[in-house]
Amino acid sequence: MSAESKLREAICRFGRSLFERGLTAGSSGNISTRLDDGGWLTTPTNSSLGFLDPARLSRLDSEGRLLSGDAPTKELPLHAALYATRQDAGAIVHLHSTHSVAVSMLPEVNPHDVLPPMTAYYVMRVGRTALVPYYRPGDPAVADAIRGLAGRYSAVLLANHGPVVAGKDLEAAVYATEELEETAKLHLLLHHLNPRVLTRAQVRDLVTHFKLDQATGSDDPEESNGSCTEPHIHSNTCG
Repeated sequence: MSAESKLREAICRFGRSLFERGLTAGSSGNISTRLDDGGWLTTPTNSSLGFLDPARLSRLDSEGRLLSGDAPTKELPLHAALYATRQDAGAIVHLHSTHSVAVSMLPEVNPHDVLPPMTAYYVMRVGRTALVPYYRPGDPAVADAIRGLAGRYSAVLLANHGPVVAGKDLEAAVYATEELEETAKLHLLLHHLNPRVLTRAQVRDLVTHFKLDQATGSDDPEESNGSCTEPHIHSNTCG
């Protein structure tokens, strides 16, 4: 089986798992992966992640032109923008997961650091999450908003819409998206209860020990120099 065929099978397998566990419903959500020739595989528009056909996935060239398969997701601009600013990203997952969407609607959310460091695994696999203002689904303007983050984040929440997460490969992107959703769930469960979160020293220890993006351990998320190192790139060492 070729590398591309394996990726096609993996996209369908992970998509079905995400759908069956209720992390995205109906025909919502989309997945893309980068190929060795610079092209992409993406899930088609209006397709359910639970019922994908490997042969019908959208095959695009490096310029985003459709080469084969069904028409690609209308969210292609946000995928392209995140790939452009996160050079190490090999895959992107966009879901409409309930708790992440709910957090994106809270009025007091810090757009530069949506969720506190509640667990070590959130820090290791996600790092920090930014909030992008609301845009109509498929609006090309969302790409400008993501480019404006200058590669400081591998995970963003689209307000009133859902998470978009990049990873070094498909597995890393899926795991980071799941970790983001679990952290959002914890945040909502403990909302206004003054939970104990990781201290800055504990976060910096994780950054140093697991060689994470230095911006994750910064006191000011905007101090980042735009590094494209994945905060969760070493997640396979995290147990």
